[in-house]
Amino acid sequence: MKRKVKLLDIAHELGVSTGTVHRALHNHPGVSPMTKSRVQQMAKTLGYRPNLAARYLSSRHNLRISVNTLQGTTSFWDEVRAGISEEARALVMENIEIEYRTYPRLGEGEEEAFEAALKSGVDGIITFPSRPQGLLSRMRRASRNSIPVVCVATDAPNTGRLAVVSIDTLASGSLAADLMGSFLGGKGKVAVTLSSLAISEHAEKHKAFASTLHDLYPQMQLQETIEDHDIETEAYEKSAELFKKHPDLAGIYVTTEASIPVLNAARGAHMLDKITFITTDLFPALVPEIRSRAVAATIYQRPRTQGRMALRVLHEFLVEGECPSFQVTLAPHLVMRGNLDFFLQRQLLESGPQRAVRLRSASSDMVEYFG
Repeated sequence: MKRKVKLLDIAHELGVSTGTVHRALHNHPGVSPMTKSRVQQMAKTLGYRPNLAARYLSSRHNLRISVNTLQGTTSFWDEVRAGISEEARALVMENIEIEYRTYPRLGEGEEEAFEAALKSGVDGIITFPSRPQGLLSRMRRASRNSIPVVCVATDAPNTGRLAVVSIDTLASGSLAADLMGSFLGGKGKVAVTLSSLAISEHAEKHKAFASTLHDLYPQMQLQETIEDHDIETEAYEKSAELFKKHPDLAGIYVTTEASIPVLNAARGAHMLDKITFITTDLFPALVPEIRSRAVAATIYQRPRTQGRMALRVLHEFLVEGECPSFQVTLAPHLVMRGNLDFFLQRQLLESGPQRAVRLRSASSDMVEYFG
C-alpha cells in the first residue's frame, strides 16, 4: 500500500516548516499568496488528503495541551517550558492553549497533576514521568480516552504513551565515561550521582557510563551510586559522606542538573582540586565553575529543543492523526572551557531578553561583550 502523504512530506519538498504548510492548507493568516499557492500545488502533486476528523477536532475548539513538569532547581525545566511556548508561537496557531501544571519535586504532585489534566478534558499531555509506575493506570486511561501523551526527557514504556522526546542517554553516559577515563589516565576511583534509578533516563546514563568505563578503562573503579531524589540538601549530604568515605576519589559524573550541591560538598571536604567533575546541562551558576576548571566538562541536554520537539510531535498528531516519530532522540552537546563563550553567545542570540539577562549576570565578561 502507498504510504499516506503527511504535512512533513510537503514541507520537506518545499523547504518550509510544517507550521507554514498547515497554515497554508487551513487558510490561517500570515502566509503569502505565493506560498499558499505553492503549498496547495505541492499537496495536489503528492496526493495529500487531509485527515478530516483531525481537521474538525482542531477547528471546533481550542486545542488544550497540559504540560506537566518539575519546577526544577536550575533553569532546565524553565528551558523545556520555554521551548514549548516558542513552538506554539511559531505555529501561529491561535487555537492552541497551553496549561502548565508544575510540581515542586520528584514524587510530589506528579500523579495529581496528571489526574487534573485528565479531568479538565485536555486534548493532549506533555509530561516528565519520573515515576512511570505511579502514572501507569492514568496514562493507560488517557490512551483509552484518545488523549495522546508525549514524554519529555525520560520515557515511560508500556504505558500507552504516544511518543518520547529525550537526549541520547547512551551517548551521554558513554561520552562522560570516555572523557573521565582520558582526563584521569585510565586509573582511579569514580562515582555517579543521579536523582533516581527508577527514572529510565538516569538509569540508562549510569548503565552506559559503567559499561564504557569497564570496556575502555578496566583499571578504574566505579564506587557506589548516589541517588539524591532532586533534593539539594540530600545531594550535598550524600556527596559529603562519599568524599569522607573515599578521600582518594578521583572523579565524579553528575547525571542531573544538581551539580552545585556536589561541588559545594567537595569544597567543604577540601577535595575540589583533587576531583575531576563532569556535569550535566548549563545554567548561570555553573558558568564560573567551568571557567575556573572546577568542572572539566558539562553535557548539555538541549532542554529548549526537547520542549519544542515534544509540542511539535503532539501537535502534528492532533492535527494530522499521525505521529511523525514515536521516539525523538537528540544528540547531546559537549561544553568545555574552550567553547564556553561561543556556546553562551549562541544561547544569548537564540533566547529572549529575560533569559539573556540571567546568562549575562553569570559572567562579567559576557556583560561587557553584549552590553
